[in-house]
Amino acid sequence: MTWVLASILLPLAGAAVVAGMKKNDRLATLTALVVSILTFLLVIPMWASYAPSGDRIQQKSSMDWIPNFGIHISFGIDGIALVMIAVIGLLVPIVVGALGLTDKLPAGRSAGGFLSLILVQEALTIAVFAATDVFLFYVLFEIMLIPMYFLIGGYGGANRQYAAVKFFLYSFLGGLIMLASAIGAYSLASDELGKGTFDWETLVTVVRDAPLGTQIWLFIGFFLAFAIKAPLVPFHTWLPDAAGQAPIGVAVLLVGVLDKVGTFGFLRYCLPMFPDASKELAPWVLVLAVAGVLYGSILAAGQRDMKRFIAYVSIAHFGFIALGIFTFNEQAMVGSVSYMLNHSLATGMLIVVVGLIVMRGGSTRISDYGGMAKVTPLLGGMLLIAGLSTLSLPGTNSFISEFLVLLGSFVDYPVYTIIATVGMVLAAAYVLWLYQRVMQGPVRGDALIGAGGGPGTAIAPELGATKAIKDLGGKEIAILAPMVVLIIALGFYPKPVLDTITPSVQATMSSVQGGK
Repeated sequence: MTWVLASILLPLAGAAVVAGMKKNDRLATLTALVVSILTFLLVIPMWASYAPSGDRIQQKSSMDWIPNFGIHISFGIDGIALVMIAVIGLLVPIVVGALGLTDKLPAGRSAGGFLSLILVQEALTIAVFAATDVFLFYVLFEIMLIPMYFLIGGYGGANRQYAAVKFFLYSFLGGLIMLASAIGAYSLASDELGKGTFDWETLVTVVRDAPLGTQIWLFIGFFLAFAIKAPLVPFHTWLPDAAGQAPIGVAVLLVGVLDKVGTFGFLRYCLPMFPDASKELAPWVLVLAVAGVLYGSILAAGQRDMKRFIAYVSIAHFGFIALGIFTFNEQAMVGSVSYMLNHSLATGMLIVVVGLIVMRGGSTRISDYGGMAKVTPLLGGMLLIAGLSTLSLPGTNSFISEFLVLLGSFVDYPVYTIIATVGMVLAAAYVLWLYQRVMQGPVRGDALIGAGGGPGTAIAPELGATKAIKDLGGKEIAILAPMVVLIIALGFYPKPVLDTITPSVQATMSSVQGGK
């Protein structure tokens, strides 16, 4: 059994155990936390045994599933998949540990049910990144929607049902379109080899030689599925609703991890399998990418809800990632892949901190807060760190990613790069605006500072009544500490990540350049 397969099976087994603990929330939480930590620890030997200079796909495992149609249950990783599996492994223990600190479960709902869905989501997401059979990838791409649908629809806000259905239908429709293209690729392999196959490595060598017209049609099927998942403008409308209604822990996984399946799909499927179509349609994709940067940044300014604000800022970042991918420049592409990791860390921390704020103030509306750093200075510091990472301040993890994307994309597409830079500057201003409104200035809503003017009690503005507001406790600091350490460490020393992903990016570039 490979480390990859173990990291899929362990949370699945843990989910089955936790699901049976409906009457003991404390035991269910502890069990889920142990399982998620053990899953994260599996990343250590997985990373240690990965050789960046070795084969493109490593740690392979495969077994027949539907042999008559060349379908296998096959897993393996490259450097891009490895870093995404690592960030999943990190975020899930944080989500589990934060339960009760950032979210309160609806009345009548058990922690066992919620956490079992979280663990299933973790297993399926790891499996999606590791799948090396295209049909298996499609199946997992669709199945992973199910736990997220129930997490949003069963545990979210007042409009959770609408948000859950919209999320599911958008992604499910995209998956069906991708299936049609996957069947087309299978048919090409059948004509070329005498038998059909869904093996990714085989399809890369076969489909890449197809006529340009055929490639374009097949490319569009995969691209639409991934553009919805990422999401790129104009396929983005499900994200603000889903992120706004999802519980905080679910929003961390949704915005921090699941959306990366879309950008990962561009790199794993669209570019290597359809190199000529990718180059032919790249200018149109770049228009969507830059439009997303501007649109997300501008719409973020009009948001009054903190969770929707983060969703729109993320839409701008996804456009930036797509810009780096479809400029076909190695530096820009390395920057985009590292941005996938660093966005997960920065946004994941930002959402968790927002959850801690909401639990204290009882509202997600930005206007209901002000001067909170006077009462909770540590929490204010955590929001500042997450915000600075989100706006890619030098010395934080996101800076090197943004710098590489700008450096690489400017070579061939200076106009697109300049426009995207303007959008990112706007987004940075809005992040600082969020911090200033929530943490600085006078305390809003007739809030009362505790006796002596120091940290103590304040009024929950929307309630109009005195409520104890405490600064971060030991458990909350322990939850945020790993993300703070990584944000700073990767800001000053990103070499381990860049060394891991660069060979995989070079292999992808080689596939694209080897097209007709």
